Amino acid sequence: MDSTIYIDADACPVKDEIYKVALRHQLQVYVVSNHFIQTPKSPLINKVIVEKGPDAADNWIIEQVVSGDVVVTNDIPLAARALEKTAYAIAPYGKEFTKDSIGMALAQRSLMEQLREVGERTGGPAFFSPSHRSKFLQILNEAIVREKRRQSRSIDRQDHL
Repeated sequence: MDSTIYIDADACPVKDEIYKVALRHQLQVYVVSNHFIQTPKSPLINKVIVEKGPDAADNWIIEQVVSGDVVVTNDIPLAARALEKTAYAIAPYGKEFTKDSIGMALAQRSLMEQLREVGERTGGPAFFSPSHRSKFLQILNEAIVREKRRQSRSIDRQDHL
């Protein structure tokens, strides 16, 4: 059983990189958005267009994802939900969310929301740089390799039973 990669695609700047990694590892990819997004023609790359709505793409992804899958998202609550299902959650700028880091990320997100609600200027997202792209590729590849090793060990244990 191989992992599947789910892309929260509406604002994802690393879709092309994900396609290349997925094709190299022969993994299925689901590009989930609420509008049409051009994707390469490949039986491994699947487009899913969900209804417009605040969490429609997130909900579709979480309904599909299983342990060992990879979710690529900037959405911290979606990352938290993916981690609850023991999936990997990776931000496009090259940060892997973990059980240890997600609580702080959720708290920081909540604080920034509260500051914006009272009129504080919190700035926008950081400029997406080539180093972010490189870090993302490294983290994605590491997660896929880690999961393949985990699955291989699991199969080896089953063979010894």
